[in-house]
This record gives sequence, structure tokens and C-alpha cells, in this order.
Amino acid sequence: MYDEIERLKGRLIVSCQALPHEPLHSSFIMGRMARAAKEGGAFGIRANTKEDIREIQSQVELPVIGIVKRDYEGSDVYITPTMKEIDELMEVKPQIIAVDATIAARPGGVAIDEFFAQIKEKYPNQLLMADCSTVEEAIHADRLGFDFIGTTMVGYTPQSKDDKIEENDFEILREIVAKVKHRVIAEGNINTPEKARRVIELGAFSVVVGSIITRPQLITKAFAEALDAMESN
Repeated sequence: MYDEIERLKGRLIVSCQALPHEPLHSSFIMGRMARAAKEGGAFGIRANTKEDIREIQSQVELPVIGIVKRDYEGSDVYITPTMKEIDELMEVKPQIIAVDATIAARPGGVAIDEFFAQIKEKYPNQLLMADCSTVEEAIHADRLGFDFIGTTMVGYTPQSKDDKIEENDFEILREIVAKVKHRVIAEGNINTPEKARRVIELGAFSVVVGSIITRPQLITKAFAEALDAMESN
């Protein structure tokens, strides 16, 4: 597995996800999406649910960052929020499991420190990625011992709502890279090849790109809105 992870260095990971309300929601489609991503040059896949991951694993031999998105009443955490989701993912054994590592309250009031300890006690050899939204959260996750620190949640939490990962030449990413010892995976609103290349130049271990590759409804919307704007002028 070490060699698989090392091959991710400086490379592209494609997020192949479609939620139940989206037109491409289907494990079969996500498996084919992963095949297309590999054909295009992806070295890894990020995927949601054990069902999608199992199908993806049947289609490509690429390392997978696995998550389960699930909402719980009274909690803003939805990316692999409890041990239930961890156990589900371990049925398909993705190389890396990503969890929300923000300061938001987890279901049952479990803090990220406690949750990390629970995972490590039950699955001591599983590689873990911390999805963070601020520099402080990244530093905390790094000290806890997460194997990878991600910028996934920047701009998506109350404490980071005014931030954008690409602002000031990726200032947040640069600060995280400078202050943590574990590998940093750049993710979130990296929607051009130039941005993907830049985050690697700035020291990210690898880069995750999602919607701009795998959500055709959003890509189509950008083109349609550009043409609509012409009509209104």
C-alpha cells in the first residue's frame, strides 16, 4: 500500500461523487466515471459510500479516499461523522478514509480528538485524512496524528465562510503546508488545470478535483449562464 500512496505525490485525485438528488447518482455510473478519470490521467479517486467504492474498485486499480456523507440531527458534521460510517467503509477497505476534522459538534457531542482515538483503537493501521476548514483545525489534526491534512472544508463552515482556498495565491494552503508535518492534500474549488498545478508547486502532496470534472450539470450551468448574460446586455 505504501507504493500506492507514494504514487499520488504530485498527482491528480478525481472526486467521483453524485448525491441522491443529482442526475448521475448511481454506483454503476461512478464506476464508469472512475474509469474515465483513470483514462484521463488520474492517479486516485475520492468516493462516497461503500457501494460506490466497491463498484469503483471493480473498475480501476487506483487508491481510493473513502467517505460517507450522512446527516445527523443536531450536527453540522456530515463527512464520515460517526463510527457507523467508519465501519461501513472498512467493509470495502479504501486506502484512505477522510473525516470532517473541523470544530463543529459531531453527533452525540463527540469531539474530533475522541473520534480520532476511537478510530485508531479499532483500526490502528487505517490511513486517515482530516477534512479541515481553517489553519488552526489543520494544525490540530496534524498534532492528533492524521496521515493527511485536507483543505476540503475551507469556505464551507461558519468559521471559514469568508475564506476562499485560492485567495492571495492560496495563502491558507501555504500556511498549512508550512505549519504541519503530515502530507497536505489540496481540495476545494480547484477548478482549473492552472490552479491544480499551482497547489502542487506550493507544496501540496496531491490535489483533489471534483465538480469541474464529474458534475456535468454544474459545468453546463456555467456555459448556459455565460450565454444568458449576453442576452441581458
